[in-house]
Amino acid sequence: MIKKVLAITLLLSLVFGSIAFAHSGRTDSSGGHNCSDKSKAKGLCTGYHYHNGGETSTDSSGSSTTTQPAATRNDKDCSEFGSYDEVVDYWNSKGYSATYDPENLDGWGNGVVDDGIPCEAPGGYDKTKINNSPEQAQQQQDQADQAIGDEQGYAQGLKDGYNEAASNSSTSEGSDAFNEGYATGYDKGYNEGKSKIEKEKKQASEAGYSLGQQQDKLSLPEKYASHKGLKKSYEDGFNKALKERLEAKKQEFTKKGYNDGKKDQHSPPSGQDDTLVDAYETGYKKAQEELKQEYYDKGYEAAFSLIKYENPGYENDKFNSWFKDGFDSNKEVKTIKEAGLSLGQQGEKLSIPNEFAKGEKIFKHYYELGYKEHEEQQKNARSTAAGGFGLAALGWLGRRLYVAKKMIS
Repeated sequence: MIKKVLAITLLLSLVFGSIAFAHSGRTDSSGGHNCSDKSKAKGLCTGYHYHNGGETSTDSSGSSTTTQPAATRNDKDCSEFGSYDEVVDYWNSKGYSATYDPENLDGWGNGVVDDGIPCEAPGGYDKTKINNSPEQAQQQQDQADQAIGDEQGYAQGLKDGYNEAASNSSTSEGSDAFNEGYATGYDKGYNEGKSKIEKEKKQASEAGYSLGQQQDKLSLPEKYASHKGLKKSYEDGFNKALKERLEAKKQEFTKKGYNDGKKDQHSPPSGQDDTLVDAYETGYKKAQEELKQEYYDKGYEAAFSLIKYENPGYENDKFNSWFKDGFDSNKEVKTIKEAGLSLGQQGEKLSIPNEFAKGEKIFKHYYELGYKEHEEQQKNARSTAAGGFGLAALGWLGRRLYVAKKMIS
C-alpha cells in the first residue's frame, strides 16, 4: 500500500511540474506570450514578449544563454496591472531597481532589460518614482544639493541680517538646486537675523536711556561696542535721556526767571551751562514784558478819569515810567475832550454818547468849559448889540477859543 502511494505522488509531481514549467505566469513553454489587447491599451506591451526565459538562445557571437526556468519563480505579467503606477509600486515594493529586475518587467517582447524601467513608462511619466532610475538619482542629488545650499544660505543670511548688511541671496557656487536652496535659506536667515538685531537694538536703546537718566557721561558696555547698530542704538537712547533731562532743567530755569521777572528781581544762575542761563533770561524777559504791559494798561485806563496827569507814586520808577507811557498813549481821551467841548460850545444840553461812557468825567469837564464859553459868547453878543461893543466881544471870543484849544491839546 505504501509503495502505491509513493508511486502516485511521484507521478503527480512530474505531471504538474511539467505544466508549471511550460506555463508559469501564463507564459508558454518558451517563457513568453502574446501581448493581450488589455495590455496594449494600457501601453504596457505591443506583441509577443518573454518574461522569464525558459529556453536557450544563441546571440550573434554564437554564445548560448540559458534563462532560469519559469517554474522556479512566480513572476508577474504586465497585463496584470491596471496602471503604470501599479507597476512601479509593485516593482519598488519588491526592492527591484534599474539594475535589479529578476522578473524582467521590461522591454517590448524581447525578454531583455533595455533601460531598467519596468514595462516601459508612458510619455511624460514621473520617472523619479522608479527605484534607481537616472531621474530618481538626479532628484536625490538635487535634494541633497538644495539641502546643503539651504544650510549655507541660511547661515550667510543670518549673519548679513544681524550685521544689517544689504540683502544678497544670489550665488553661483553650485548646481541650480544648490543655488535655489541657498536663496531660500538666505532669505529665511536674513529675516531672522534682522529680527534678532532689531530686538537687541531696542534693548540697547533702553539700556542707554536708563544710563542717561542717571548720569551725564556716556559709558559704553563691551557687548554693544563691537556692533555698529547696537552701539548707535545705545548712544541714541543715552542722548535721548540727556535731552529730556536738559529740557526739564530748561523749563525749571525758565520758570524761575519768569517768577523773578514778575517780582522785578533779576538773579540769573551762576556756575550753570549757558543753555540754562539763557532759559532763565527768556523767562525773566517774558515776565518783564507782561509786567510792563500791566502798568502801561493802568496808565492808559487812568487817562479816562484824570483831568491832568498825576504820578501814581510807585516805589519803582520803572513802573511809574511805564504808567506814564500808557497815560500819554491814550488817543481816545483827546477825542472825548474835543466832543465834550464842542457840545458845550454849541449850547446843547449835556448828553454823553455811549462810546464815551468810560471817559464820562473827561467829557463832562470839557462840556462845562465849552458851555461856559457859549454863555459868555451869548452875553457878549447882547452887550455888543446894546452898547456897540461888538468888535471888542469878537476879539475876546477869539482869545477864549485859542485858550480852549490849548487846553485840549
